[in-house]
Amino acid sequence: MALDFLSLAPDQQDLLSGIPFDGHHLVTGPPGSGKSVLAVQRAVMLALTGEPVTLLIRSNLLRQSLEPLAAELGPDEGLEVSTVHRWLHAWHRARTGTPAPRSDDGWFDWAAVIQQAASTPMTTQPFLVIDEGQDLPTDFYRLCHLMGARTTVFADEYQRITDTQSTLAEIATILAGAQRHDLTVTHRTTRQVATLAARFHVGRTPPNPPDREGPVPSLHRYDSAQRVAAHVVEHTEAHPAHRVGVVLRHTRHQMDLVARLERCLSASRLQAYVGDSTGRYRTLDLGRPGVTVLNRASAKGLDFDTVFVPDTHLDAGDDPTGAGLRMLYYVLITRARTQLILGYAGETEPPLLAPVPPADLVRVADHRR
Repeated sequence: MALDFLSLAPDQQDLLSGIPFDGHHLVTGPPGSGKSVLAVQRAVMLALTGEPVTLLIRSNLLRQSLEPLAAELGPDEGLEVSTVHRWLHAWHRARTGTPAPRSDDGWFDWAAVIQQAASTPMTTQPFLVIDEGQDLPTDFYRLCHLMGARTTVFADEYQRITDTQSTLAEIATILAGAQRHDLTVTHRTTRQVATLAARFHVGRTPPNPPDREGPVPSLHRYDSAQRVAAHVVEHTEAHPAHRVGVVLRHTRHQMDLVARLERCLSASRLQAYVGDSTGRYRTLDLGRPGVTVLNRASAKGLDFDTVFVPDTHLDAGDDPTGAGLRMLYYVLITRARTQLILGYAGETEPPLLAPVPPADLVRVADHRR
């Protein structure tokens, strides 16, 4: 992860330098273009003006990833990094003494929250910087507009994988007059990973692949959960300096894999994140080499040297032509900086992956140590 302005790529420096401090701004770009790092840099630049700034993130895990960078670059005071839920509860509590009212979908009673904002107008125009903005509902942006917040949103509508989401057009309409700024270069993945990801891009034109070379992504047939664990351990031992992410669909499969890996890997080489837990499975060191086991929703905005997605067979019942599944795989694939290893159980390849030619996805019939 880039640490300061001078370490950014030229296109990233140009974008940051070209965004005025005031007004609303919408920054778009493909996976690996550096949106999360640039969101931190934008928040730091605004905070250095002496006005309070809040960097908002939906994912608690992505917050953990970005908060140390903000603390290293930013001023001692005036810059807060928070999840949207925590920030909105704090805002509501400061005005009413109670947390914001919730709805059944895990978000908020937006009508009540917006009414509260309308009844107690803000006396200042706060700076808000929002990362992964496509995964937030349109009512959130209506609240930002009503608050009079000067809002910068970093988003990619081709990475919308949540039930509550907003398109770029919706965000721009609500934040009337928002200026658009586009990133076009991906700096994260290899050409081979980007080429596979392009097959799942739902827009008209996928981003141009980077020049960096690496191994062709592979698809492995596993005959048991123990085979998955053995492959992860084998790969991790062969690449001791790598950060290896294992992304699974279900929490129970996360915990089963963690139990298997604990028999072979030391505690310093293994960590897991479960979003609704506390303690051991809630806080991670994302810069540490070794294995991180997490679920799909938590992977947004993160990257690893190697990414395993060993349970693609669980998507066999979903529509392989549907935009939702294709965007999910676009996100999962582009988490890999260098190597991508997909896997499935059963005798037939998942329908979404079966049409991919061997030049873009190498098949391995069965993984054995």
